[in-house]
Amino acid sequence: MRPTFLCLALASLLPFSTEAAPKNIIYMIGDGMGPSYVAAYRYYQRDPAAAEVANTVYDELLTGMASTYPDDDTLVTDSAAGATALATGVKSFNGAIAVNQQHIPIGTMMQLAKRLGKANGIVASSQVNHATPASFLAHNKSRRNMNEIADMYLDYRIDGKPVADLIIGGGTKYFVRQDRNLIDGFTELGYQYTDDYRQLDSLTRLPAIALLTEDALPAVLNSDYGSMLAPLTDKALQLLSEADKGFVLMVEGSQIDWCGHDNDIACAMAEMHDFAKAIEVAKAYVDANPDTLLIVTADHETGGLSLGANGVYQWRTEVIKQVKATGREIAKQLRQLENQQDISRRYTELTGISLDKAQLQMLLTALADDDEKVGRNQILRFISDASLTGWTSGGHTAADVPVMAYGKHAGEFNGFMDNTDIAKKLIQYIQQTK
Repeated sequence: MRPTFLCLALASLLPFSTEAAPKNIIYMIGDGMGPSYVAAYRYYQRDPAAAEVANTVYDELLTGMASTYPDDDTLVTDSAAGATALATGVKSFNGAIAVNQQHIPIGTMMQLAKRLGKANGIVASSQVNHATPASFLAHNKSRRNMNEIADMYLDYRIDGKPVADLIIGGGTKYFVRQDRNLIDGFTELGYQYTDDYRQLDSLTRLPAIALLTEDALPAVLNSDYGSMLAPLTDKALQLLSEADKGFVLMVEGSQIDWCGHDNDIACAMAEMHDFAKAIEVAKAYVDANPDTLLIVTADHETGGLSLGANGVYQWRTEVIKQVKATGREIAKQLRQLENQQDISRRYTELTGISLDKAQLQMLLTALADDDEKVGRNQILRFISDASLTGWTSGGHTAADVPVMAYGKHAGEFNGFMDNTDIAKKLIQYIQQTK
């Protein structure tokens, strides 16, 4: 079924500038990045020797805030409904991939851009068919149908071509399966392909696809690369800049959300830094190409993060900076050790935190539990307590999220808006494609 472009009718209701629309749109979504994450990153980056706390790229680009509620009475969205709103300008139910309550497909801005001759690209640190990127390219009643979503990346065509001209991220296991090899289908359509991060330079033109890991990309804190999103964003912009009629690029900092679900503050700050580096790449592109608009926002907040906890008026970033791996990785390494002294020593090596006898016993008991989450949660609770980081949830919250804008028409995103309003404005710009 061809998707109905419900978003276009809604978009036409918005007041609109008479200035020419931007040729290119860079849409960056920090999954789970609520306002406390932005503030946390500022303090995490601060120079202790400086008299004042310096602004970050997030602060420099901040223009407003957005609400994120889904199309039901829960008020708390998931990534699928949040991304559907950001991709179509229409709210839907949690789990929905660009479909409405009746499971009717809703046209996305990238599908519209394709019809009008623009190029489209997605970059994600998750699997490329995860909820956020999927909502720009596919339609499904459930985000969990990841094989079906991957199939649609190839099978749904506009003028004989897939919607995305460029796909970069993780997820080979969804595209190279026993029942179907989607990569063969893409290469038959002329797509260049690589599955090796070190071979990105082999992608020299559009269309192209790079699936760099079997599942998601590695968490930055566990990676040897330091920054992954920045070079991937740079590569995407290099390739998309050749498009005659301009492009729409969506870049997702996917794993900020995953850190929030784990209540892992060191992981979250590493992913925020990775996302910030990618934003700086996009900002530099706008500086060199002023007919481009950069929008940065989030689909929702995750974890109910607070800076300061337990009634203490402090937030200890020096504790967080000593942590060398995610809670998941620390737990994995500790479970491989048998000697109590080795476990205690390795924990301190990875976190910078020394445990007393009672804390060590709590850790040993948690690591021995059959549920791996118990050990991980105890490790992260020690880090949160030591850094005075607070969390109210292991899930999403209804907090408003930041909106940042830079470049052509950036002033249109000042103040408070709903997440659908962001999409409606971008859809109007795309409609003005000449």
